[in-house]
Amino acid sequence: MASSKSYLDFIMDQLSEFDGVTYRAMMGEYIIYYRGRIVGGINDDRFLVKKTEASLRLMPDAPEEIPYDGAKPMLLVVDVDDREFLAELFNAMA
Repeated sequence: MASSKSYLDFIMDQLSEFDGVTYRAMMGEYIIYYRGRIVGGINDDRFLVKKTEASLRLMPDAPEEIPYDGAKPMLLVVDVDDREFLAELFNAMA
């Protein structure tokens, strides 16, 4: 199932206060970049981020999910409505 453009728009709006957040469409899904580096993606209308020391520290109980067959597990961002948390997460991951 491909991700909807409306979900991408919602996530990009949540991240709109950050300079340097971009995305790229890839086979019906979206890769999210911050300051030119891949931080995660939107797959099947789920916002997933890479497993890094920072993301694991800030989201120790986050569910691990596979974005697509054959991919490494990523962390599901459950609280996408919390802009303050997203700011902390992205700055820590950068």
